[in-house]
Amino acid sequence: MGGSLEQRLRLEGARVVWFKGYQRALGGLRTPHRPFDAVICDIRLGAGSGEELFLKLTETTVPPPFLFMTGQASADQAVRLLRSGAADYLTKPFDMGQLLERLSLLIAPGFDDEGPGFGPSKAARQIDEMIVRLAQAEGSVLILGESGTGKRAAAQRLHARSERSAAPFVALDLSRIAGDQHGMRLFGQGGAIEQVGQGVLLLERLGQASDAVQAQLLAAIWDAGKDGMRLIATEGLDARDKLRPDLFFHLSPLTLTILPLRDRPEDALWMMIRMFDGMNRRRDTPLTGISTQAEAIALRHDWRGNGREIRARLAQALALAQGEMIMPADLFPDMAATPDAGFATLAEARDQAERVQIQRALEQCAGSMAAAAKMLAVGRTTLWEKMQKLGVERPESDVRKPEQEP
Repeated sequence: MGGSLEQRLRLEGARVVWFKGYQRALGGLRTPHRPFDAVICDIRLGAGSGEELFLKLTETTVPPPFLFMTGQASADQAVRLLRSGAADYLTKPFDMGQLLERLSLLIAPGFDDEGPGFGPSKAARQIDEMIVRLAQAEGSVLILGESGTGKRAAAQRLHARSERSAAPFVALDLSRIAGDQHGMRLFGQGGAIEQVGQGVLLLERLGQASDAVQAQLLAAIWDAGKDGMRLIATEGLDARDKLRPDLFFHLSPLTLTILPLRDRPEDALWMMIRMFDGMNRRRDTPLTGISTQAEAIALRHDWRGNGREIRARLAQALALAQGEMIMPADLFPDMAATPDAGFATLAEARDQAERVQIQRALEQCAGSMAAAAKMLAVGRTTLWEKMQKLGVERPESDVRKPEQEP
């Protein structure tokens, strides 16, 4: 049955990974090379159950939507799974069309090429978890971050996971509208507030609005009450300097801050791979991938333009690449032209890649040296020596050498 499902989903244009067993699924879903949009999971998995797998994942992250299937269905089991957060449940035998229809409903529309989620790092998982909590809460939300960090994607994800997901989502970028038009576009006949009804209104760059418009907006929020629209506003990290104090303090209790990619290098690489997949498909002759050398240097780059810089550099690389893969000079021609200006040697790139992978393993294993060494397929002494060389610290205050660890 697994083979039939894999074949049919590939024919539908999906990328499919088939985990044949509980342990493989647990490891693969905890640290995916690319994030999954949905999971089709049997209840019986040999060494464990699908229910145990789902609950184990929820201890450390927000899992993708799970569609469970079983031939041993019971009402109690279905209720228990759905209350735990599972997205849907199918009883075998089922029609393939029924499965495809259910699956399509799990994959929320409206995300850009960066897709759902913000990456594999601990900081990205915290962003995803915060979005879930904000979606379940009520009240206006303030999303802070630099340009290109995905504030709009976060707002879309929040809307899709909230009880207002069936209501309108209306977005207005005030930085792209003349200042004297803000009031009309917001409050006028057919304006954003009239369109949104009881849905979610996203106002990007709210600090661009005049003091009078901000005051009028705050009054509209109070007048609407809990049965009216829900406001999500985005701004830079200096929002307090750009917003009226009363509006800022109304928004600030529910705040989501998105760190820049220079503080989340592994998320930058993850994002680049996801963008590459989508952009490469539109190329007349698709490339085979991004070289490991290019990936290593991408991990070291500071990405001051965040996601926008990644998209721009990928577009340039896809247009100019002469080989079958994207090489460092395709992504960073400016660095290639001046090799002394911060261009990494292979040894430096390898050290950076190892540093990121060790940090990721330690985070996934809650600081356990033994578990991290097993995940990385090295001895504990080797892992300790690499940590000393690369300056990696365990994510715990109680740091002990491996020979002292029980």
